[in-house]
Amino acid sequence: MKKILYKAKTRGHKYNGWLETYNTFSFADYFDPERIRFGALRVVNDDTIKGGEGFGSHLHNNMEIVSIPLSGALEHRDNLGHVAIINPGDIQVLSAGSGVVHSVYNADNEKPVSFFQIWVLPKEKNVAPNYEQKSFDFINSCDKLIHLIAPDKENGCLYLNQDVWISIGTFTKGKSFEYQLKRKGNGLYAMVVEGTFELSGEILQHRDGIGVFETSEVEIKSLSDAGRILLIDVTMDLR
Repeated sequence: MKKILYKAKTRGHKYNGWLETYNTFSFADYFDPERIRFGALRVVNDDTIKGGEGFGSHLHNNMEIVSIPLSGALEHRDNLGHVAIINPGDIQVLSAGSGVVHSVYNADNEKPVSFFQIWVLPKEKNVAPNYEQKSFDFINSCDKLIHLIAPDKENGCLYLNQDVWISIGTFTKGKSFEYQLKRKGNGLYAMVVEGTFELSGEILQHRDGIGVFETSEVEIKSLSDAGRILLIDVTMDLR
């Protein structure tokens, strides 16, 4: 087993007046040659946008983009005709494929919106763009891992154009479980959303992350009540 720690305090950080962002991997003005990606996982941004502000229309192509609101509401619009409000508990997937122009704004003029923005390199390039959104009960669930995204839409998951499985769960203090990686050669990126966890012998606190690979299973234990953790089981092979 090999491990890479991504402590919260070591992430890139920027505040420009309307957007505060923390970047696990190199993004925009933040560059670290040791933090380009973890397998096919390219971006994990922890964003907060002020009321009434947002990202204007811009182009994406050949990237799988996942948005996970934590508080507040996001408004999405794209040139495919999709207009949507994304609330906590909702998951949005945008497979940019051959190209999508979209905008993302805070849907509220006063309250901030906080969300994770995750980018994954695609398995196949220049495919037809695709948009999906679905609500999951991972906010009120307890001691259960909720599966959000899978390449074959198993168990009602959303689809992503890559060998990646994304899950999130909230666990009581002392609850432990063994996570089995989905495919040989995959790695597991984990980020603590709330609370404290022990993962593969490492203590992880609020927004700490870890990448684990060259293993088939990972032991995870919650060390606090209502601890919440995000898991991204992703291919490490980009051939």
